[in-house]
Amino acid sequence: MPNAERSLHHLEKIVALAALAAVFVLTIGFAQGADPKKAGKKTDEVFLRSAVALVQDAASGETLISKNQGAILPIASITKLMTAIVILDASLNLEQRVVISDEDYDYVKGTRSRLRPGTVLTRDELLLLALMSSENRAAFSLARTYPGGTGPFVAAMNAKARALGMNDTRFVDPTGLSSANVSSAPDLARLVAAAHQYPLIRQYSTRGGATVQALGRPLDYRNTNGLVRSEQWDIGVQKTGYINEAGRCLVMRVRLASREVIVVLLDSWGKLSRAGDANRIKKWLETHAPAGPRS
Repeated sequence: MPNAERSLHHLEKIVALAALAAVFVLTIGFAQGADPKKAGKKTDEVFLRSAVALVQDAASGETLISKNQGAILPIASITKLMTAIVILDASLNLEQRVVISDEDYDYVKGTRSRLRPGTVLTRDELLLLALMSSENRAAFSLARTYPGGTGPFVAAMNAKARALGMNDTRFVDPTGLSSANVSSAPDLARLVAAAHQYPLIRQYSTRGGATVQALGRPLDYRNTNGLVRSEQWDIGVQKTGYINEAGRCLVMRVRLASREVIVVLLDSWGKLSRAGDANRIKKWLETHAPAGPRS
């Protein structure tokens, strides 16, 4: 009987040691999983006010920061990047003069525009105002004067989205005033990458301001993204957006920490939050993230 008790005691020691070893291994594993350098999860290190955020290396596609990137949300005027792509893909005459019509009124939100009916601008000027200052009436008129009208234009927007692999994306209007224009952060990263291939979109979306002649008087416009006027930022393409349902949104392809990155920020509440998030991302990349290959 004593021998049996000693054997049982010895067996218990073995089981206890084995359990301790398993706990030790699991502890190391969890510690490694919590290490952002090993796990690639860097989001928790950056405090962002936007509900959705995605930062990707533009060359490799590596995700540097991710927050709720699978959410499908309204995208507001980020829509206008696709509007510009469809116009340019159609190879329409950009010098053609377009008359602003009552049909270009915003019946969805009732937003105001300084482009009164009867104003005549070139398609090129309308494209500039849509991209730079997010002029909704300009975007409406671009779609209205597309071959076949607004319906075929929106269909072309959705067809282009499918061609780009934007499977979470749906467009119903050319401005983004409708909350039914929805997408996800990865899809918008694809849209930004595609838009960056168009020199005119790069140029117009990042211009600080412009003046157009409308009904015999000059109208001054400024870029809705104040970051383009900062010497601290090197932005290749960008677009802002805002409606109540979407919050404040921002997408950019920008050079940060010696690498080209794509930034997507959605549903940020407060006028300064999206710019604040962009600056927090910039600071984090410059102090924490390793530099990527120059492109």
